[in-house]
Parts: sequence; structure tokens; C-alpha cells
Amino acid sequence: MTTSPYQSYVYAYPHKTAYRELPDRPPLKELWAAEPQHALSLYFHIPFCEVRCGFCNLFTRIGAPDGLTTAYLDALERQAKAAREALTAPRFATAAFGGGTPTFLTAPELDRLCDLAEGMGADLHAVPLSVEASPATATADRLRVLADRGTTRLSLGVQSFDDTEARAAVRPQKRADVEAALGRIRDVRIPVLNIDLIYGIDGQTDASWLDSLDAALSWRPEELYLYPLYVRPLTGLDRRAAGGPDPAWDEQRLRLYRAGRDHLLAHGYVQHSMRMFRRADAPDQGPDDYACQTDGMVGLGCGARSYTRELHYSFDYAVDMTRIRGIIDDYVATDDFSRAEIGFEMDDDERRRRYLLQSLLQAEGLPEAGQREHFGTELERLAERGWLTDTGGRLKLTPEGLAHSDAIGPELFSPAVRREMAEYERR
Repeated sequence: MTTSPYQSYVYAYPHKTAYRELPDRPPLKELWAAEPQHALSLYFHIPFCEVRCGFCNLFTRIGAPDGLTTAYLDALERQAKAAREALTAPRFATAAFGGGTPTFLTAPELDRLCDLAEGMGADLHAVPLSVEASPATATADRLRVLADRGTTRLSLGVQSFDDTEARAAVRPQKRADVEAALGRIRDVRIPVLNIDLIYGIDGQTDASWLDSLDAALSWRPEELYLYPLYVRPLTGLDRRAAGGPDPAWDEQRLRLYRAGRDHLLAHGYVQHSMRMFRRADAPDQGPDDYACQTDGMVGLGCGARSYTRELHYSFDYAVDMTRIRGIIDDYVATDDFSRAEIGFEMDDDERRRRYLLQSLLQAEGLPEAGQREHFGTELERLAERGWLTDTGGRLKLTPEGLAHSDAIGPELFSPAVRREMAEYERR
């Protein structure tokens, strides 16, 4: 078990760096023919941002030449048509627009995006709809479209209320502009506001971290996500930072995480994972019977991934800006979206690992139900470190286990996934 608590954020398994070209290019109709379709997730990926933050290694490009967003939405419409034709009787239980920054799109373009989601069969006024935004793009006209079309959750990437820290993270913004954006969001009465904050920024102190937390708390957000800063290859900060392990930085991030966690717990928030905290009296977003560990997802857009039981599939992945632009250009030029091009085949072991990972890294854990039979050695190592408990037949991470989620997750990857990811990094 690695000693560093910061290895990788496991928000999905396996990571797209484990995906490879599919030589048989299976038709979507065959992939979905025998799939349960009673509780699917619908995800649209918008790969545009007004700026690229220094820590960002997401699939996104800065800005869009004239006509590109229209061409991208045209391609999304073609892809949505192909996906809808591959499905038999889909019922979407949840929907999300991510990126990138979906609110990079204009208000009319966001309206069109919602039309595409409705055309897929998702009732945006009946299911939870989550949308990501930035302060600069959270304009009144865009927010009004999102509120009118049924958005139940809006996530705002603030990262820090301290202007100096924002500059250090290569996120040029002013606190006054952030506060104005938050005011506009509250004005349209979207039920759930999430604020993203980052700890571990160069120059950040315990006091400035708590100041950012208190600034966020003054808006009584229904959710707060606390992210550790990562410096990844090919990002803006990577070009400034020295490589190699940094135990002092690890300790700073752990200290700030614990302080932030305790501060939010003391203010009536409930911890749902290492990153997610939800206000105890927050309203529900609406019915949601989608299980991320097992149910399928239809992902549309060149950075989106789709999940069936047998195959996870997407398009090519990159962090380098030149390669990202090329992938987006190829996507926009594509006419036939009826086949899966790049993906990862899921066998029984990988499906079990996905279920274990995406359950164990949540505070509520999962039933033991044969987990030790398949993962006894890995689970025993966690228990020996005091990171795992088994109470009443339910496996849960301890508070320190949750703090080390970004080390635990990668340790549970299969050898095959680790091998493919390592090969991708060597390219």
C-alpha cells in the first residue's frame, strides 16, 4: 500500500486511459440489445471553457472559433439520433451536462441542448438534472434557461474566494464576480447549489482555507465539494512545478482536508465521500433510482463515456491541447455514430471491482455480501491500516480511510487496468 494519500481521484472505473481501439467496432444496437434500460443515466459533454485552469487535466479546449459550438451541437444531434435508435425502451432516471463548462454555450444553445436531452426521452422536469458552471459563464440569461428547463442542481467551480489563491491556481477571477454569480444562481431558485473548493494551493494557509469555507457557507449551499489540488502532466501548473513526491505538500493537504471536513460537519453538513458534503436539511433533487455502480449510462459528446454491462466505450482521450482540438474536429466531422470506436471490455472481475470501488469510496459503504471472497487480501490490508471497518456485515471506510480515498482507489484497480493505464502514460 502506497504511503502517499494522493494518487488518483477515482470518479469512474476503469479510467479512460485504459480504453483502447475496438477492432470489431461493435454496433450500438448490438451492445444495447440485451441491456436493462429501465434506469439509465444520460450525460452530455460540452468540451469548451473560457480559460483552462492551471490544475485542469479534463478533456476541454479554450474557447471556440466562430461556428464551432453550432457544429458541435449538430454532431451531438447526429450522435443522439444514433444512440436513440440503438435503444429499445429507455427510461432515463437522471441527467447531467458536464465538461468543460456547459454554460460556455449561449442561452439559445443551452435551450437546444435541453431539446436534445428531451429528444432522447429524458423528462427534464421529472428527473434530477445537474449542470456544471463557472462564475464567468453563470449569466442571468443562461441560468434562466437552465431553471426553466428543469435543472435541479447547479455546480459552480469557485475553487477559492481568495483572489491571490485563484491566480496561483491559474484561475483568473475576482471574488466580487464569484459573489455576483452566486447571487444570480440563488435568484433563479435552482433547488441545489454546489460549490467546488480546492485545498493545497500554493500560498494557501489554514486561515485562508477556512475563510474560503466561510465565504461559501454564507450562501448556505446545499452541497460543497472539497478537492485536493493535483498537479498533472501537460497542465498549466505542471510546467511550473518540480516533479517528484512532496511529503510536506501531502501533509499540508491532509491537514487542510481534515480542517475543512470538521468545519463542515460542525456547520450541519453530512459527509458522503472524501469530497462531497451535503447540508443535512437540503431538499431532494427529485426521484433518483439510478445506481452508478451497476446501471447503464448513455454518454453523448466527444469527451463522454457510455456504460453497458459488457463494454465501456467513448472516443479518444487526451490532455494535450493540440490533440484535444484534433479529437473535437474529428468528432464534429463524423456522420456515422452507430458503432463504438474505443472502449474497455468488462468481465466479471472488472464488474465486481467497479461495484466495490464506487461503493466503498462512498461514506455509506456496501454490504460485505461476498466481497472478502473476491477481494480478501486487498480489504485486509485496508483493515490493518485502520482504514476499513466491518459493522453488521457492512464494509465502510473509517474517517481516516475516507481521507485516504485517493490512495485506496488505485490500489483496488485490476492488474489489467493498471497495465493499460501505465502503457498510456508511456506514450
